Amino acid sequence: MSKFLLFGLLWALLGNPFLAILVLLVILYILDRRFIGLTPSFIKPLRRRTAIRRLRQQVLMNPSDVPGKHELARLLIERKRYAEAKSILMPLQDALENSAEFWDDLGACLVHLDKPEVAEAAINNALSINPRVKYGAPYLRLASLYAKTDPQKAIKHLDAFRAIQTSSCEAYYKLAQIYKQLGRLDDEKQALADCGAVYRMLPKYKRRQERKWAVLARLRRV
Repeated sequence: MSKFLLFGLLWALLGNPFLAILVLLVILYILDRRFIGLTPSFIKPLRRRTAIRRLRQQVLMNPSDVPGKHELARLLIERKRYAEAKSILMPLQDALENSAEFWDDLGACLVHLDKPEVAEAAINNALSINPRVKYGAPYLRLASLYAKTDPQKAIKHLDAFRAIQTSSCEAYYKLAQIYKQLGRLDDEKQALADCGAVYRMLPKYKRRQERKWAVLARLRRV
């Protein structure tokens, strides 16, 4: 109802219904970005492209810049350019053999390049170095990898993930997604309910970054 009232007010002020709709959409977008985060950011991709251009130039000028190459590969993974990211990461194996983040990044590329066995080996390397790397995200990656082919192995990784993540709404939402892949609908519902329960217990300063996942969980429950 409030949206219709706001639209009517904008129409009256601007004298044009199409312009009123446009302004209303802009207002809703700003509010969502500020308080929830369901809509994609227009600024983040621009910043990422700028960073990629800078890092390309940086590693071109200094081919031995291992941290720069790793960061470049990570940004390319965010852009879903997995083959290119893999081509950058592979030569870094000796230099970053003790980096859990490196092995998980390499595993992420291999998962999306349909190389499950090599991907699992890389991700397991990451977890052997640091079982809590990236707040347990590698366990979710492995669970998703085996959700259809080996449900028991997927569940094992989910249990390991849940042992690490107890106060993350994002964690429980992703957990529900994987339970859905496994066809465990009751567990999916419980994970979505847990997501809402965790959100309600969070302190105010933490709710902003977790609100998106709590809203998505609520929508899926409805």
